[in-house]
Amino acid sequence: MAQKKRNYNQEKRAAKRAAKAIKKTNHPILIVIALILVAAIVFGIWYFFFYKKRQTPSPIQTGDLSVTFFELGNKYVGDCTLIKVGDTEVLIDAGSKQNSAETLVPEIKKLCTDGKLEYVIATHAHEDHIGAFYSTQSRAGIFESFECGTIIDFPLTRKEYSSASVYGRYLDARRTEVEAGAVHYTALQCWNQTDGAKRSYQLADDVTLNVLYHKYYEEYDSNKTAENNYSVCVMITQGTYNYLFTGDLESEGEESLVDKNDLPHCKLFKGGHHGSSTSNTDLLLSAIQPETICICTCAGTPEYAKTNAAAFPTQECIDRMAKYTDKIYVTSLATDVDWTKDKSWSGAVSLNGNITAVSDGVKFEITGSKNSLILKETDWFKQNRIWPSDGK
Repeated sequence: MAQKKRNYNQEKRAAKRAAKAIKKTNHPILIVIALILVAAIVFGIWYFFFYKKRQTPSPIQTGDLSVTFFELGNKYVGDCTLIKVGDTEVLIDAGSKQNSAETLVPEIKKLCTDGKLEYVIATHAHEDHIGAFYSTQSRAGIFESFECGTIIDFPLTRKEYSSASVYGRYLDARRTEVEAGAVHYTALQCWNQTDGAKRSYQLADDVTLNVLYHKYYEEYDSNKTAENNYSVCVMITQGTYNYLFTGDLESEGEESLVDKNDLPHCKLFKGGHHGSSTSNTDLLLSAIQPETICICTCAGTPEYAKTNAAAFPTQECIDRMAKYTDKIYVTSLATDVDWTKDKSWSGAVSLNGNITAVSDGVKFEITGSKNSLILKETDWFKQNRIWPSDGK
């Protein structure tokens, strides 16, 4: 700071000397040169000591890694997350409906400025996670809108349960992307490191994308209506910081995930299955002890619930999470919910909005495009949920 002040004072003295020189000469050319010199010095003072100082962002604003959880442009629950490390992007899921592409494509383009997603991960075959990948006659999906490098998706699916049209269109769009040059692996190929696939992909010198293992990559869930337990699970590691993404993995899958992996303490956890009570188990949370949790959902939605108590995020989920952190954030909020009618709600508005976590490996900040309130401080929470007395 002292050096900058000395430089500033030297620039001011130089400008004064140049101004005095102008007064002492009557030669037109010398006057012009002197005026140019004064203008250059004044510009230099303004640029280096005022403009540049104002424009230079803090280190955390230009952090090495960002994670953005997107709102989806409609009233339905779903996931879409973009991890950005320098010029490398990892997209995890693209829900909730195909029309989400209208919102997601321009939002992703703001961050993925070169038009290429180096890694795309589709966790499982439910529409609220893959619906915006494919295109329709009126709307371009994610695959058509971006060049994709490596696509990693689910090894198993019960095709008779997942929507045939959604799953089939996803497969067609993925096939087209592979024909255009993308490489496709399943999470099981990555874990087994077969056919060129790897368990770990280097995103930067100190940042890796790690594919985790659980038994449902190879074993069908005994619940014939299940798809969630086939979810691809990945960990992003940035130095000593870990960021965990488990799709919609249910309690049985979380048990296998804990059993088959040496899970570390997590700086950030994407809340499982939109804040469901059937995910986010004590077993998983006690293993990762998350510092921050982001839940992709419409708080209070009746889409998958018949009562307010069963709406995402559930009280049971919050009770478990509260043992480790109160830094819980939620993307959206369902509006005009009428519990006297089956699945009656008019739309969704931002709760936190698009949630972005930024880290340079030392500092960590999280903000919402609407606000950065933690969940327990929101009006919806105060009216519909209770923070446990033993929570943080």
